[in-house]
Formats: sequence, C-alpha cells, structure tokens
Amino acid sequence: MEHLLTLIYLIASITFMVGLKMLSKPDTARKGNLIAAGGMTLAIFATIFMYTDAQGNHLGNLMYIFLALIVGTVIGWIMAKRVQMTAMPQMVSFFNGMGGACAALISIIEYNHMVHTSGGDMSGFMSSKGLIILAGLIIGSISFSGSIIAYGKLEGKINDFSLKGQQIANIGLMLAILVISVLFNIGQISGSVWFFTILGLSLFYGIIFVLPIGGADMPVVISLLNSFTGVAAACGGFLYGNYVMLIGGILVGSAGTILTVTMCNAMNRSLLNVLVGNFGGSAATGAAQSAQGTVKEITKSDTAILMKYAKKVVIVPGYGLAVAQAQHTCHELETLLEEEGVEVKYAIHPVAGRMPGHMNVLLAESNVPYDKLVEMEDINPEFATTDVVLVVGANDVVNPAAKTDPTSPIYGMPILEVENAKNVIIMKRSMKAGYAGIDNELFYRPKSFMLFGDAKDTLVKLVTEVKSL
Repeated sequence: MEHLLTLIYLIASITFMVGLKMLSKPDTARKGNLIAAGGMTLAIFATIFMYTDAQGNHLGNLMYIFLALIVGTVIGWIMAKRVQMTAMPQMVSFFNGMGGACAALISIIEYNHMVHTSGGDMSGFMSSKGLIILAGLIIGSISFSGSIIAYGKLEGKINDFSLKGQQIANIGLMLAILVISVLFNIGQISGSVWFFTILGLSLFYGIIFVLPIGGADMPVVISLLNSFTGVAAACGGFLYGNYVMLIGGILVGSAGTILTVTMCNAMNRSLLNVLVGNFGGSAATGAAQSAQGTVKEITKSDTAILMKYAKKVVIVPGYGLAVAQAQHTCHELETLLEEEGVEVKYAIHPVAGRMPGHMNVLLAESNVPYDKLVEMEDINPEFATTDVVLVVGANDVVNPAAKTDPTSPIYGMPILEVENAKNVIIMKRSMKAGYAGIDNELFYRPKSFMLFGDAKDTLVKLVTEVKSL
C-alpha cells in the first residue's frame, strides 16, 4: 500500500508540472488548471484512504476531514464564481493568505505534538525537524498576515501607511525573529512562550512589511508572498515526508519567484526597490507630474471614421477596460472593423491590469482569438505602421515619460510605444493620473486625442457609429 501511495504521489506531482506548463498559454490554461486540480484531488483522497503512520494506523476523524473538505470546496466555489476579473488579484491574495495560515498551523500542531510526546524533554527540537517547524511557522505567518493586508489594500479598505525609518525597523524586527529562532532551536531559550512570541512577531512583521507598499506594486508583493507560501508548504512536506506536498510547495515557490522577477523586469525595477520604494503610493513624485501642453478632444463620430477607414488598428487594453467590464463590447468593435477590412490587434503589456496575464484572460473571456493578443516586444515595432491606436483604460504602460524623463518614478520601465502610431486615441474618464501617481505625457502629444467617458458606454456608442457609416 505504501508503494502504491508513493506512485500516486508521483503521478499527482507530474500533473502539477504538466498543468503549470499548460498555464503558460491562454489556449491551454483552462485544461492545465483542470489537470493540476485533478492531480491534487487524487493526492488528497489517496492520503485519506491509504496513508498509514509508523505504527500502521490509518487517518482518523474522517468525518471532520470530509466536513472541512465540503465546507472549503463550497466557499471556494462560490467565491470563484462571484469574483469579477477586476478583483482577481484580491482573491489570489486572500487564498494565498489561507495557504500561509495552513502552513503556520502545521508548524504549531507539530510543535505541540513534540511537547506532549517528549515529556518536557525538547532536546529533539534541536534538530533539522525543529528548524523546519520554525521555518514553516515564520514564513507561513508572514505570508498569511501580509496577504490579508494586501487584500485589504487592493479592496480599498486599508490605506498606505508608513513611518519615518520604518524600513530600518522592519529589518530590525526580522533580525530579532531570526535571532530568537536560532536561540530557541539550539536550546538557549525554551518554552511555548518563546515559540508563540516568534509566531506573534512574524504575524506583525507581515503586516508592517506590506502596509507601506504602494498600490501599483501590490501585484509584485502578492506574487512574492505566494512564493513564501510555497516554501512554507514545502516545509510541511519535509515534516511529514510527503513528496507531493514537498514538490507542490517547491513548484509554487519557484513559480512565484519567477513571476515576481518577471514583473520587476517589466517595470525595470529591482525587487528591493519595489519593497522600499513605495511606488504608486502617496509618496510618488517626479517631474512627470507637471507635464503640460494642450489636450485635444475627439468626438465619437470622428473616432469611428478614423477607425473604419484605417488599414490597421491596435487596441491597448488596461485596467479601465476591466473595471468597466467592456471586453465584450471591445470584441464587438474589433469584429465590426474586421468586416470592413481593417486589421485589428491587441497590444498586451506584461503588467497591464493588475497582474501578468490579466488582460489575456479578460479578452479570452469575450472570445478574442489568442493570435490577436500580441506581447509588448512583438507589437512595438508595428506601431510605426499603425493608423490608429485605441488606448482603453491604460495609463502608465503607455507613458513616454518612462523613456524621456529621468526624474519620473517610472523612468526605465519598458512601455508600449504607441506614440509612434499615426493617430492615438486615449479613452479615459478624466485626466486623472494612473497608479504611479504621475501625469501622462502622451495626452499632450500632437498625434494624441482624448475621448472622455466610461469605457463600456463609449465603446457601445463607437459600435453604433461604425455601423451607421
């Protein structure tokens, strides 16, 4: 039976890897997610019915296990069905926090188990197992509290908050956690009071670690915390000798780290700069905030004429498109233009929306063909031959200040070079700054035109105008 369980764990681990690989492409992502979920389900039920401890005992309390599975499944299903695409980062953060909490609880349970079985002799804690318990406790607690704060900030329930010298205080607190943990592990200090002191300090660190970070950087922080949860889960795999838990944790940890690095590269910023820079918060400053010039408005009728009689149109989707739930109307406009012989593509920035892939999933939801979603590196050379660029709710990812203003907070960030097109039409509700808190030079360029209004309402009227021409 033990060998069969190991084989099932191996099969489940392979499904994780296959599923993760398939998630890299929009047309296979759904299937990849189902394959990985199927592998996890297989591993869970194999553990419930086939696992035995060193004494040959099977798992007990099956009623409570299945009750927890049912409750968790129902809650997760309802949340996933109801969540809007604009709130996907919040849900990811919340679920990630639950994963961190589970990892921390495993460490607490294992510590209490050692206390009760050792008869007060905790010399056994001074080993690799004790180190793993502490690692899972610290990393899982930080991931839990940090993720919940990130969730609150993205929901608009928690504001940015920082004190002078807070980063130094953060470093000092982390060093204190590490020192106490080392002393505890080598037996210089002992007792449950110290163990739960480490827990409390770790939870507090997660809170003050995330609080000062600005909104634009929150997706990076969520990805980083996601990698923390993976590492904490891997610690649980070490504790129980559970290969599927270990491999799953490693995959989550490595994938979260790679995604974090990818987003940092897309913004041309180091992870350290993200964690201490407060980008997108109230402290955002830069000369680009004072960009000046003449803004030219354009009517919906003129926009429709420009687009209908163009040879090539590129649509740049942003968070504003997601907020307005305008993806279906945007696809309808694209279809109408193609019927008129216009070539239409979508330009996708790596951090458009609130996380990598956000725009891809949003547009795929409205049945936009995958081959029309063109990544930044491939679409930038095409802007020079594009007749009309329609920017729908995007801001910082098309701001030329990233290339022209060394004092701008986004200087050096790779952008969609839409200013090279013959005409640029920017759809926005107002002239309000984007997440980086700076004005957009693109608005004042000679070839740029502003089309103010709600994205969905404006697109609906554009569709009507195109049909009437």
